[in-house]
Amino acid sequence: MKVETRRSITDLNVMVAGQGGDGSLTVVKLLGILLARRGLHMYIARNIPSRTRGGHAAALLRGSIVPRQCVGDRIDLLVAFDGEAIEKAGERVSPEGVVLYDTSAGPAPGACLPDSATVIAIPFARLAVRDHRRDLFKNSLVFGVLTRILGVDDDEARDVLRELFLRLPAEAIEANARVLEAGFALADDHDLAAGAGPWLLDRVEREDRILISGNEAIGLGFLAAGGRFYAGYPITPATEILSFLASHLPRFGGVAIQAEDELAAINMAIGAALRNPRAMTASSGPGISLMQEGVSQAGSAEIPLVIVDCQRAGPSTGMPTKPEQSDLNMLVHGGNGDFPRIVLAPGDPPDCFQLAVTAVNLSQQLQGPVYIALDQAVAQDSCTVEPFDMGSVAVTEGRRLSPAEVAARPEYRRYLVTDDGISPWALPGTPGGMSLVTGNERNDWGHVSSDPRNRAIMVDKRMRKVECFHDDLPAGRQWGDRDAVVGLIGIGMELGVMQEASERLADAGLAVSCLQPRTLWPVPGETIEFVRRRERIYVVEHNAEGQLAHLLASVGAPHDRLRGILRYDGLPFLPSELADRVIRAEEARS
Repeated sequence: MKVETRRSITDLNVMVAGQGGDGSLTVVKLLGILLARRGLHMYIARNIPSRTRGGHAAALLRGSIVPRQCVGDRIDLLVAFDGEAIEKAGERVSPEGVVLYDTSAGPAPGACLPDSATVIAIPFARLAVRDHRRDLFKNSLVFGVLTRILGVDDDEARDVLRELFLRLPAEAIEANARVLEAGFALADDHDLAAGAGPWLLDRVEREDRILISGNEAIGLGFLAAGGRFYAGYPITPATEILSFLASHLPRFGGVAIQAEDELAAINMAIGAALRNPRAMTASSGPGISLMQEGVSQAGSAEIPLVIVDCQRAGPSTGMPTKPEQSDLNMLVHGGNGDFPRIVLAPGDPPDCFQLAVTAVNLSQQLQGPVYIALDQAVAQDSCTVEPFDMGSVAVTEGRRLSPAEVAARPEYRRYLVTDDGISPWALPGTPGGMSLVTGNERNDWGHVSSDPRNRAIMVDKRMRKVECFHDDLPAGRQWGDRDAVVGLIGIGMELGVMQEASERLADAGLAVSCLQPRTLWPVPGETIEFVRRRERIYVVEHNAEGQLAHLLASVGAPHDRLRGILRYDGLPFLPSELADRVIRAEEARS
C-alpha cells in the first residue's frame, strides 16, 4: 500500500462485519482498548441477527475527540470477512476509506465500493487455519494489520492484545501473541511498515472514563438507589440487566432471580416489593405485554415497582435484535382500567443511571408502577462516560410508617384517603399494620367493596397521586437555537443523532431547537410549551404510527405543528439522513 500523505484521524468510524460467530466483536474490543489508551471517546454498537451462529453480523466502533452518541455517517475502516459485508456496507465507506477484505472465499465485490477507496485483500481465515490451526485466529491477524494502517507502534499493539486476553490461560495468550506477529508480517508484505501507515490516530489527554451500556447503567442505578430484588426472564435486548444484577446484587445482600417466564417475574417482584425490598423487573415488548395484568395489580394495590422495557421491533416476536420505539402506547395506556403510572425515557447511559435512581425513588413515593422506556440501541450500545457520582445519590423512602408510628395511631387504614392520594404505609408484618392486598376494588381498610360512592373515591384517590410529582419529574434536555422556529423532539436512541444532525443543519443555515424529553408520562408542561413556541416541530421516532407525536397531541400540544420523521426498518438514523429529511421537509414547504 503506497502512502502519499498521512492523514490525522480525529473521528474514526470502524465496522467489522461477517457471519455470526466470526469474532467481529473481538476486533472491536481490541480497537476499543487502543482508542481508550489514546484518550478518545467511544461509541460501540452492533447489528446482529437473532440467531446463535451465522447470518450477517456487524460490530461498529466510533472513536472521536469529542463525545458522540451515535454511529457516524461514513465508514472509514471496514473489515469485511465475506462479500456480503461489502454488499451491505460498501455504500457507506468513505471515499478515502480503507477496506480490509478476507479473500478466503473469493474476491471482493468491488462494484459496491467507492472507486477511490483502498482495498487490502488478504485471505485471513485461510491463513489462520493453514498456519495456526484455528479460524478464530484471523482476528489477531486482522488486528496486526489494522494497527499498521492506524500508524500504531507494534509494542502498543502487543500490550493491547495482552490486556484483552489477560484472563485467558497463558498458552492462549501466547498463541494469540504469535498470530499478532504474523499479522505484522502480513502488513509488511503489503507495504505497511511499522509507524508508516496511511493514517495517524490522534492522541488526546486521557480522562477518567468508563465504557458502559444502558442496561448496565440501569442495573448500577438500581443498586445505588437501594434496589435489592430483581426478577426477570432472559429476552433480547433486556437480558444484560439480569446478568449484571445476578453478578452484583448478592454482594449487597440482594437477590436476582431468573423466573420461568415474565408472568412469574413480575409477580415475584410484586411480592418482594410488598415486604420492603426495592424491586424491579425488565423485559422487552412481548414480555411487557405478558406483564400487563401484574402492572395493573401494582397500580390498583398501590405497590411500588420499577419496570424496564427494552423495546425492540415488533409486533409479536418481531425482530428481537433491532431497535424500535413502538411500545409507547402500551407503557402509557396499557393494563386494564385507570391507574397512575410514570414513564421515564433515558437517552444515554448517564441518563439510564440517573433515571434508574429516580424511578426507584418515585415508585416508593407514588406507591405504584414506574416504567423506564429504553430501546435496543440505548439498552445494548456502549459508550465512554465520566464515572457516575455515587455520592450524589439520594434514597427516598416515601410515606412509610415505622412500628412506633403505627402503634401511636388509633387505627391503621392501608388505603386512607388523603389530599394527595398517597396513604401512609406500614410494611406487612408490622405489629398493628395488618391489611389486605387484593386486585379487587376496596375501601380504605382494604376490604373488598363495590359500593359506587366508594369506587369513585378510590379511583380519584389513586389518580391524584401523580399530580403531586409534576414539578419533580425529570426535565428534558434542550440544546440548539432556543429562538428557532423549527424544533426537533425525540427520545431514547434519537438523542445522539439529533445532537449531530442539529450541527449539520446549523452548518446548512437552518437553525433548530432540540428537546429530548426524559419524562414521557405524564407529559411535562415544558414539552407542551416547547411545541407551542415553534412553528414546526419534527418528531423523530422509530415506529410506524408516530406514537410520540400522537401522545403529545393528546395532551394539548398543537397537532398542526407536529410533523413525523419516522423509521421502522430496524436500523438507526444516521446524522446526515436525519438532517436531509428535515431539509427536504422544509424545502417542500417553499
